[in-house]
Amino acid sequence: MFETVSIPLWLVALAGILALIGLLDRIVGPGLRWFFRRKANAAIDELNTRLQLSIQPFKTTRRKSLIDGLLFDPQVVKAAEIQAREEDVPREVAMARAKRYAQEIVPAFNAYAYFSIGTRLSRWISRLLYRVRLGYADDKALSAIEEDATVVFVMNHRSNMDYVLVTYLASASATLSYAVGEWARVWLLQSIIRAMGAYFIRRDSGNLLYRRVLSRYVAMATRSGVTQAMFPEGGLSRDGLLREPKFGLLSYMIGEFNPAEDRDVVFVPVGLNYDRVIEDRVLTGAVRSSLEVSTHGADRPGGPGDEADFRLKSGSVRSFLFDLVKRYFKGELYRYGYACASFGQPISLRDWLTNEGEEDRSTMVECFGTHVMNRVGQVVPVLPVSLVATVFTSYLDRDEDGIAQDGLTELELKARAFALMKRLEAGGAHIHIPRMDRDYAISAGLRMLTLRHLVTENSGLFRVAEGEHALIHFYANSIAHLLPGTLQK
Repeated sequence: MFETVSIPLWLVALAGILALIGLLDRIVGPGLRWFFRRKANAAIDELNTRLQLSIQPFKTTRRKSLIDGLLFDPQVVKAAEIQAREEDVPREVAMARAKRYAQEIVPAFNAYAYFSIGTRLSRWISRLLYRVRLGYADDKALSAIEEDATVVFVMNHRSNMDYVLVTYLASASATLSYAVGEWARVWLLQSIIRAMGAYFIRRDSGNLLYRRVLSRYVAMATRSGVTQAMFPEGGLSRDGLLREPKFGLLSYMIGEFNPAEDRDVVFVPVGLNYDRVIEDRVLTGAVRSSLEVSTHGADRPGGPGDEADFRLKSGSVRSFLFDLVKRYFKGELYRYGYACASFGQPISLRDWLTNEGEEDRSTMVECFGTHVMNRVGQVVPVLPVSLVATVFTSYLDRDEDGIAQDGLTELELKARAFALMKRLEAGGAHIHIPRMDRDYAISAGLRMLTLRHLVTENSGLFRVAEGEHALIHFYANSIAHLLPGTLQK
């Protein structure tokens, strides 16, 4: 009982280190946490003096508290009990699943990560790849939004660059909370995304408990005034056309809205467009693959809207990034033309319900969502490449064989483009004209297409390159909804 026991020195040292860490955590830890929390709150207070849409307390609430609030929400508890009965498992097992879902969804907003890392990185990437321009913006209407209203930016989805571009352009006014798909749930990246206030969602999940946890989080954030951004299309457009919107997330935001008691929810339509979409060949390739599958009678569904058809190969991504960095340091990196975002007139949910009348909740979300998406389509900017591509597609579509045999001279091309501009402006479209020079805008669009070998020039005649018709239609389709009656391929 009293015999000497010898233990290795390294074990004694390890025990001493662990004891010291525990002691520091008990004595010094609370003071350090208070100090850094005080600094963070001071930084947020200072940021709120500069931001048009202030950072709401909900975003700075401790993540554990938000998760606990979700778990004790009556609707989540009820959904857990239903799942426990259906699967014949203890209630505790269902609640443990709900906790995992909550931990997966709830972000961990960090103001330093958002402004010192996120916005600076988004600005650097956006300016590195594009000539970034702010198109139309109704500044007067935006500044008239009620101070306590919840603001939601609603956007079309052209590229994965959308997240980066809008974060950069909106950084002077607001911090945005995005709904991000499972593609971003990879090591390190997901921590950065959570720190920037984004939350992860499983698209098209059929799990009732998961959907209930997600819906309650979104409802809590909306009711607490968190500024959010959403892409109702759900995924990237494969053919360049605006996709049919999905209103699941929107229903979580406004499904229980009470005009008499809740703070107003204001939706800001945002239209995005690019002279070059980085993923364009992958997207149009997915359309061709789905058509081939459909032609050969495969069992699985195909089509431009099928999410399963779109896969980014890691090797292609690495190759693209390596080539980008190499050309940057060699001074051979040329930007991909213009990237533009336009901000439309805000739409107040309370005012819309007042004007339209209180509808059945099952139809209200769809009617309101369709109205908002129509407004998004109206503010999609017309850029040089989309303008010139539309001229080429209209020329091809009038050809009996679908191929331009004669081509267009530069003079003919510009004459048709000027006529197209007048037609678009008559319909209320917003055209971005670089340097306020229409002739230069058309030349810039034509130069982008010829540099990419999508359009060839021979003996003064410009033609769509063989095998590149899908890409020309992809860029023309970005503004096809602004031209009723245009043939869309």
